[in-house]
Amino acid sequence: MGTNNDSPNLVLGIDTGGTYTDGILLEYETRRVLAAHKSLTTKRDFAIGIENVIEGIHISDPAAIRMVSISTTLATNAIAEGKSKRVALLLIGYDPELIANFKMAARFATPHYAYFDGGHDLYGREQSPLDLPAILAKVTALKGKVDAIAISGYFSPLNPEHEIRTYEAVSRICDLPVVLGHQLSTKLGSVERATTAALNASLLAVLQQFVIAVRRAMEKRHIDAPLMVVRGDGTLMSDEFAARTPVETIHSGPAASAIGGRFLSRLDKALVVDVGGTTTDIALIENGQVTVSEEGATVGGYKTAVKAANLLSIALGGDSHIRQTKERALTIGPERVVPLAYLAQQYPRVHEQLKMLTRRLSLSTPADSLEYWFLLRQPDEAELATPQQRQLVNLLRDGPQPLPQILQQLKLLHVGQLDAGDLWREEILAKSGLTPTDLLHVDGRYTPWNVEAAKLAVDVFYKFLYRTPEELHQQVWKQMTETIVQAILTFLTNRELPPEARPKDNDLGRWFFFNSLYDEHPHLESQLRLRYPLIGIGAPAGILLPDVAKLLHTELILPDHHEVANAVGAVAGSVMVTAELLVYPLLSQEGLEVLGYYVQSGDGRSQFEELDDALNHARQLSQEQALGAALRSGADNPQVVVTETADGLDTYRIQAKAVGNPRLAR
Repeated sequence: MGTNNDSPNLVLGIDTGGTYTDGILLEYETRRVLAAHKSLTTKRDFAIGIENVIEGIHISDPAAIRMVSISTTLATNAIAEGKSKRVALLLIGYDPELIANFKMAARFATPHYAYFDGGHDLYGREQSPLDLPAILAKVTALKGKVDAIAISGYFSPLNPEHEIRTYEAVSRICDLPVVLGHQLSTKLGSVERATTAALNASLLAVLQQFVIAVRRAMEKRHIDAPLMVVRGDGTLMSDEFAARTPVETIHSGPAASAIGGRFLSRLDKALVVDVGGTTTDIALIENGQVTVSEEGATVGGYKTAVKAANLLSIALGGDSHIRQTKERALTIGPERVVPLAYLAQQYPRVHEQLKMLTRRLSLSTPADSLEYWFLLRQPDEAELATPQQRQLVNLLRDGPQPLPQILQQLKLLHVGQLDAGDLWREEILAKSGLTPTDLLHVDGRYTPWNVEAAKLAVDVFYKFLYRTPEELHQQVWKQMTETIVQAILTFLTNRELPPEARPKDNDLGRWFFFNSLYDEHPHLESQLRLRYPLIGIGAPAGILLPDVAKLLHTELILPDHHEVANAVGAVAGSVMVTAELLVYPLLSQEGLEVLGYYVQSGDGRSQFEELDDALNHARQLSQEQALGAALRSGADNPQVVVTETADGLDTYRIQAKAVGNPRLAR
């Protein structure tokens, strides 16, 4: 693993979260963290945030860096926020009536889908001839309207012939990226495979740009080393593999957090809770491994065929927007906003405006007076589609403005009249407001920005609902604690509590929850107890999670460097590659007699008379494929384990798993 000289092998781990980009410098053999740094994520250009982190770590000898590994929420966020590229999904052999009857079309992750004759059956036999002329006509009609093409054939894992023929024909008339479903999953779930293909196609350009940005940041700092990317299950793959299969990075960030928590705590069984700026992520460590969902990851409401860490992510973090409803109830999140302490640090005029607001505060002061809008970047004129958008942008060119003032100056009555949806999606506009981070500035527990502005904002907000600032602080921490405990229960039991804030008379489940938290019943005591420790990850973990652990009657462990454990997880994982082959019978024309067996391996298929010969060939070939792919993906001396499962109807699934440490530069 080491180099020929005596210098230590250093690896650089970077995690790009929704709010912060974290980095750590690790001595690989001793697993000692030498330096760590946090920087705000720059979504408009991730390279800026990554460069800031590398600069903050102060690497004295870039040549000593033997590997860079990065985890990213880019794919997850692009899908959830609708910022992925446009995709044409070609469905070969799918039944349109069946899809319509079960309302499955919404799961395809693209509105540009079309059905064509072709596809195969459960035994890999052609169910109807492939209609190439119709496919080529559709692709021609979609030119200029989509950015990539995904092809999914019915039962293509058993016989990908129609997908391959379609790819070859489409490639002759079109230079768009093309993704084939059978290359991403051997599972027979046709809808999930089509969704996975569509999502992968939509993310190709997005992740390639990201990898280029990381490489650019490395070159600027004279770092010449392999670049690895964290998969959604916490394992690592080379940047080349990631650029081809970006869909596999879904849940990459939370998976890295769980791996980092396990690595730093050295516990083989624990619950990892990562409290970030945007979300709180919960994962389970068992037998020293992050538990992985075999069902396939779900992101943005789309179910995929991609294996990922079994986790629950809730929209609650240090930068969650604290507001009051029309009924004057306190809400925290789900929206993430820029803390007012940070905004006032960047724009001193905001500080002065908050001072003025506290002086003229009255019962008629709008509740959204603390909500500021500002320009994240200066847009081109072509990006402003309507007069309302142009007026709004021109108003904000001079700096942030509170929402009531924006409406007043533009002579509008309601925020919906601002027509700002596209401006949010394109990250032209950003929003600031009161957050838990601001309360931490007031408490003195976290004070990197304008403390006085945070105090002014709290003074304004608490007068709407509370008699003292202390009451506001207590209610915020209590409500966040309740939300995290409830999320842990949902994650571990796979059961959701009813949404009511307090239990109704006939709601025993919610009564039990609240009585366990607050011991309110005069005669009955109830208690929730987590059977293993809770590992806290993220900067706010030490503030929010002690009460969570107390309510769950368990130990809270905050390991050294827990604030940047996600970046530690980016380099702590192993490289793992799986090769899966299918063995299934060759039937007679009538389908009554078994004439032999097929071994289906990606694009290739072999035929054997005897089942034992087919299985032996599949075992050997899967092992060779897994080993070769692991070496190409950056594994050092990978070890291969082959497993075999019966899949019904004389069908077998042969899986070879190659695992090794990442290969360091020499």
